[in-house]
Amino acid sequence: MLLAMFASFMAPVTAASPLPSWLAGYWIECSAGRETAESWSDARGGVMLGTSKTVSAKRTSWEFSRIAPSGDGISFFANPSGQAPTEFKAIELSDRRVVFENRSHDFPQRVIYQRDADRLDARIEGEISGRAKAVEWHYRLRPINSTCP
Repeated sequence: MLLAMFASFMAPVTAASPLPSWLAGYWIECSAGRETAESWSDARGGVMLGTSKTVSAKRTSWEFSRIAPSGDGISFFANPSGQAPTEFKAIELSDRRVVFENRSHDFPQRVIYQRDADRLDARIEGEISGRAKAVEWHYRLRPINSTCP
């Protein structure tokens, strides 16, 4: 039984794979005087649309994203603060975790989401000038447009 579960977890991600609909919702992290909110639509129509906005005393940054079938699999397309979109192909997908990767991108090379009940952990990672770097967010599911206390 355990071997069968592991085999299904490690199945290749294909265009027929379901989108990570468990990502849908409004997620917020409040830390160190910074508010980061990330919102994901459901998977209707075969595409998920996302927005992210970080607000601090010094600046506001934002990103538009989408997750959709692409080529022979599923991809995350990131479009931060008006830059050209970058595609990250899904290399791992389960009912609570998804990993997207683009080894040729400057930074990040990997985008990881993992959900546990009303908590969503997001991580970007890769290398900058040959050194490993990672940034993490620990979101909580909240009503749309909630703000930090």
